[in-house]
Amino acid sequence: MYADNKIRRNTLRDIIKLKGERPVVSLTAYTAPMASQLDQYVDFLLVGDSLAMVLYGMESTIGVTLDTMIEHTKAVMRGSQKALVVMDMPFGSFEESKEQAFQNASRALRETGCAAIKLEGGAAMAETIKFLVERNIPVMAHIGLRPQAVHVMGGYRTQGRNQEERSLMIEDAYAVQAAGAFSVVLEGVAETLAVEITKKLDIITIGIGASAECDGQILVVEDMLGYFPSNAKFVKRYAEVGQIIDGAIKQYAGDVKARDFPAKEHTYGFKPKS
Repeated sequence: MYADNKIRRNTLRDIIKLKGERPVVSLTAYTAPMASQLDQYVDFLLVGDSLAMVLYGMESTIGVTLDTMIEHTKAVMRGSQKALVVMDMPFGSFEESKEQAFQNASRALRETGCAAIKLEGGAAMAETIKFLVERNIPVMAHIGLRPQAVHVMGGYRTQGRNQEERSLMIEDAYAVQAAGAFSVVLEGVAETLAVEITKKLDIITIGIGASAECDGQILVVEDMLGYFPSNAKFVKRYAEVGQIIDGAIKQYAGDVKARDFPAKEHTYGFKPKS
């Protein structure tokens, strides 16, 4: 089920050269079984700090720790063989200084074996991105709606809907590219702005709540599978896994109460010694 190192894993070069050829396919993954399930279909997997809410029931991504991110990234690496793996740098692990960012990012790559880290921020993080890239740490940037900054941004609202925001986002996009980021996530961005940024940049743009014209797309896999209720406009639910699980649990509970489970075929007989 898990990695046996016989399949070649995608490299950054593989991802980068897809710009202009075909859209990049990506999803989040937090566990080895899910990574194994997704591996054959995606170009890269993101171990997103969204696991704070999806797996741990937190109200935002802010509470997740670096140690937690590293352990889940190890699991995703074990569960995947082909997909390139990127790890989200959690809140508080890179903002204090570029030296702090390097210490924590280098630890992440060293302990997990993942190919790159992702960090939120545009022009304000350009110096840090440059510092990391110059020290051989590949960086995926993240601009637009930034969940780690949701409190100062006034909530989960679409970015780039007025001229001031558009100008700042274009500045952010150019800044992270100039700093050496190999890719940038555009989250919760007005579609026309996402298209404009994608056309202007040489690096890969990955959209989430942005535009089909981005160089690639990502979704939280549990949202895509319909595991939880969601009213996010940008999410397309390709299944209703939550309903399937609910039905299975309901049936199991009923069988147990009726003593229909375990049935004879689920139990073990006594075999006396001959």
